Amino acid sequence: MRIAMLAEGGYPYARGEGSAWCDRLVRGLARHEFEVYALTRTGAHGTLTQPPNVTRVRSLRLYGPPPVGGASRRRGLVLAQYRDLAGVLAGGGESRDRFATALYGLAELARGDRGVPGVLRSEQALGALEDACRGSGGAMGVSDLLIAADLLERALRPMSARWYHPHGEGLARADLCHAVSGGAAVLPGLLAKRFFGTPLLVTEYGVRLRETLLAQRAAGLSAPVRALLTAFHRLLAEEAYRQAALITPGNAHARRWQERGGADRARIRVVYPGMDHARLAPAAGSGGGRTLVWVGRMGPAKDLAGLLQAFAAVRAAEPGARLRIVGTAEEAGGTEEYPAYCRALAARLFPGGAGDAVSFGTVGSSETPGLAEAYGSGDVVVLSSMVEGFPVTLVEAMFCGRATVSTDVGAVREVIGGTGLVVPPRDPAALAAACLALLRDPERRARLGAAGRERALELFTVEQNLAAFRDIYLDLVADPAGLASPAEIPIPGHWHADHPGHRRPAWAHESACVGAARQEDPA
Repeated sequence: MRIAMLAEGGYPYARGEGSAWCDRLVRGLARHEFEVYALTRTGAHGTLTQPPNVTRVRSLRLYGPPPVGGASRRRGLVLAQYRDLAGVLAGGGESRDRFATALYGLAELARGDRGVPGVLRSEQALGALEDACRGSGGAMGVSDLLIAADLLERALRPMSARWYHPHGEGLARADLCHAVSGGAAVLPGLLAKRFFGTPLLVTEYGVRLRETLLAQRAAGLSAPVRALLTAFHRLLAEEAYRQAALITPGNAHARRWQERGGADRARIRVVYPGMDHARLAPAAGSGGGRTLVWVGRMGPAKDLAGLLQAFAAVRAAEPGARLRIVGTAEEAGGTEEYPAYCRALAARLFPGGAGDAVSFGTVGSSETPGLAEAYGSGDVVVLSSMVEGFPVTLVEAMFCGRATVSTDVGAVREVIGGTGLVVPPRDPAALAAACLALLRDPERRARLGAAGRERALELFTVEQNLAAFRDIYLDLVADPAGLASPAEIPIPGHWHADHPGHRRPAWAHESACVGAARQEDPA
């Protein structure tokens, strides 16, 4: 089977969890032939080593000026279709049918015409965008128009790639297009379905629409520019959800976002991201029964300030308690501003004794060479985030057999099930109470740690992920209209003891709520 893997901003040119997942997928499904179509920021540099079943990697740069393509042969028609598309977006994107008509009309013209990106950056295109905005009552200044036109051309650039020739070696050869993220990566898949009838599979382990909107706000774009781009990305996501044969979110939290974006639940199947647990064997206790450990990338969303405030209450109740904050290796290339703030806060909260109460380290150092050592250095693993998608560090802690205390954000409750304590975010008092409850109860810590490992081995392994996609690939190619099987993979939950054939998992015996903490079966 030939699989066209559609990626953006990561695989196969950048390392990270997303690229590692793609690499495990193509290596684990070695009987299939993969071609990678990568949308990149800076071009094709530093490609990761590919297995033999990856036959080709094609790339298209989304940032910077478009590739030189000469003059467009159908300039007037391109401008007319662009004007229609701009009118839909400037009006708030109220009609998804008008959006689809304009998008595919422009794509038909761009197919094989490498001059289209130049047309979309022309004075005439800028004038068409200005007219559309003025007609909708949302006129932009010159600076905003230039920014909006530039970002819109980048978003549309994949339709001018040389991937859609009906008799070429591009997407026409694929049996299935697998977009491994939402956003721009789905556009080639939509066009392959439009031109060749190729079924489209969309996998989102983070909700790309949400990430894009947050990134636009963080970039300081003006409200009119954000409104125009929001309409484009929202309508593109809706069209992808409408046309995909199957959508595979990484958790039920992402699934709910997709449903709000118009996805049909009958064509959604949750498939958890598989993780390599071989390096995460159960850790021997080395925290002396008094040590909390936090592991991850240090940033404001992780609310380490709230964790330090909670630990001040823990330390007041248990003077011998310690907190270890361990940054991951990726932290080395990031900013030191937030870690420096956290160290300064620790020094203020624990004057004269911060080094004894709180320590900071990094995975990969001589003291903490790997993740197993990081999680094993404490008795309880804490996740204190204000925002979280799929909590990778929480699953790692579960593989290591560690009891956990987590804030109720993202997919945390879904992942943890009944195997850890969950408290409200931004509530240092509740976080402190949960941490103290486990530090003072070694038997409960051991029970929760063992239950968490059992759950992680059942749901979050590479083998589980590969088996799911192996079946999905075969079923979608056999039935491009979609799958008739249930919308979710089976997720263990609370079972009725008297129901025939139902077994209550060992981890479900522990009721793990403290104070304001809440517990919920995975949805």
